[in-house]
Amino acid sequence: MDLESIARVIAPAGTMIAAMMTASNLGARVTGWGFVVFAVGSVCWTWIGFASDQNDLLLTNLFLTAVNMVGIWRWLGRQTAYEDGARSAIRASRRSADPTLLTAGGIAGTPVQDVNGVSLGKAVEALIECVSGIVSYVVVATNDPGGGGESLRAVPRHQIDLDANRMIVRLTETGFRQLQVLEAGDWPAAIHPTFCEPS
Repeated sequence: MDLESIARVIAPAGTMIAAMMTASNLGARVTGWGFVVFAVGSVCWTWIGFASDQNDLLLTNLFLTAVNMVGIWRWLGRQTAYEDGARSAIRASRRSADPTLLTAGGIAGTPVQDVNGVSLGKAVEALIECVSGIVSYVVVATNDPGGGGESLRAVPRHQIDLDANRMIVRLTETGFRQLQVLEAGDWPAAIHPTFCEPS
């Protein structure tokens, strides 16, 4: 098997695998290695373009190889260093007498439970007040019954207990589901009692 034939096998497989790795959002390392696989794929596509005199394929993938190098630098370099630093702070916090730390960047994806330990969904964002620096509310995504999509609800900070691995809403599942559902692209600037308290 010649180099072009090998490249024709590796290029599409690498591109598909890399797309799944980067789209899965499993952390900086997985995303960074996804860009490594993307780079292998784009190098193979470049070779195919060169070997078959397809200049558009050649030039496009030369450019994509350069973009993938930036992705590798960013995700396996800087972003991984940030995540490692945050993890080390969390580990140190657990060993000390200080309160446990939760990284702000780690809020998205954190499992959310009700006061009885029932799983409600996951946190997707925390909104912080500019003046005080205090978290105003956390947006929690829950799957709708029957697989009909997801609903977003704003939970005020005073109704949430945090630890390093989860958030606990000080409501039952029924009370949580009575909170007003957020409209896409129309989240509140502040949480008012009439907005966030179940009826």
